[in-house]
Amino acid sequence: MIDASESAFDARAAWHLSPLVSLRDEEFGAMAYHHGNRRLVFLKSRKLVEVVRELHEHESADAAIDALVGADEHSQYVVALASLAKSEVLCVG
Repeated sequence: MIDASESAFDARAAWHLSPLVSLRDEEFGAMAYHHGNRRLVFLKSRKLVEVVRELHEHESADAAIDALVGADEHSQYVVALASLAKSEVLCVG
């Protein structure tokens, strides 16, 4: 179930990695460190890291997911991106 904060994520909008966030590749995926709020967030799949890194190349989060992930996993990636947006790893615009 998606909570209210995640439902506010608009996958039709253009999103990108926050300029305040550094990604460090790891075997499991990546660690994202936010230099402003000092949060450390774990991205637990290489495919999610790829989607996050390429978000800025697509007109929307939906378009990035469609280009990089199978349709059967689309909703899972929307939930994952919503969580990253809530953690301020992603920015809209």
